[in-house]
Amino acid sequence: MKHFLRKKYMWACLSSVFLLGSSSYILLKTFVLPQEIAAVESVSNETSTSTTDTKNTSNSSSFEPLITDNSYQDENINITLSSERVDETTVYVADITVSDSSYLKTALANNTYGRNIKETTSAIAQEQQAILAINGDYYGFRDTGYVLRNGTLYRDTPSEDETKEDLVIDKNGDFSIIKEAETSAEKLVEEDVQQVLSFGPALVEDGEVTVSEDEEVSQSMQSNPRTAIAQVGTNHYLVVVSEGRTDDSQGLSLSELATVLKNHGAKTAYNLDGGGSTTLYFNGKVINQTVGGSGNSERSVSDIVFIG
Repeated sequence: MKHFLRKKYMWACLSSVFLLGSSSYILLKTFVLPQEIAAVESVSNETSTSTTDTKNTSNSSSFEPLITDNSYQDENINITLSSERVDETTVYVADITVSDSSYLKTALANNTYGRNIKETTSAIAQEQQAILAINGDYYGFRDTGYVLRNGTLYRDTPSEDETKEDLVIDKNGDFSIIKEAETSAEKLVEEDVQQVLSFGPALVEDGEVTVSEDEEVSQSMQSNPRTAIAQVGTNHYLVVVSEGRTDDSQGLSLSELATVLKNHGAKTAYNLDGGGSTTLYFNGKVINQTVGGSGNSERSVSDIVFIG
């Protein structure tokens, strides 16, 4: 009888160890272990000028960039950065005009599409010689949601949420909002869409706020650091980043964020990954107070949206 019980308990212990090991591996694979799926083609633009620091440098332009702490100007790109206080929160607004929509681009961490492939926003920005950059939609944290970047489709699996809204940026640099349940990834490729960002929700459409005062995304609390991007007109864009979770800034709700964008002239605006991912990089440095990493350093993310 004792021998039988020992064998019984032995198999129970072995089963427990196996289940624990399997669960640990699944968690590691989901949240930690990098899974490289595809290399990313270069998005360099031979006609663009870019900077990785605050020195007056230019890759291919005869126009020497004019750079200050809150502005950048060359032949093709004009950016003005301002800050304001909204509901006890510091908010940064970048007003951006470009000569051609090709200066609005995206990039993936380590130039690789995959799961848990991550770098800080500033590191990716420096590798791409970006003038201005923000964190993107952190596609690598999810298994679903379209990933189409710089004209290349990497993931065509729609979100299980039928109300999921994506930001579409077409070949002319114009913004629109779609629902993944109503539009296939293949159709977007056929239409020569350049970028699809899948986080959301849409904040402004046709110049009007589209989120209610109590609406939030499932990944977020009511008041948070926020990152959003918007179009004002042809080749005219806004980036809005709010601080939060600090003694100085409580953060914004989606409704408050949308109102800021509308007040600055946004016609179409979209919410990107926020919270600890929120990062604004400009002229070679991080502008906002980040809260995502150790000691309030930057959180590593899957991707960025940038000008350069």
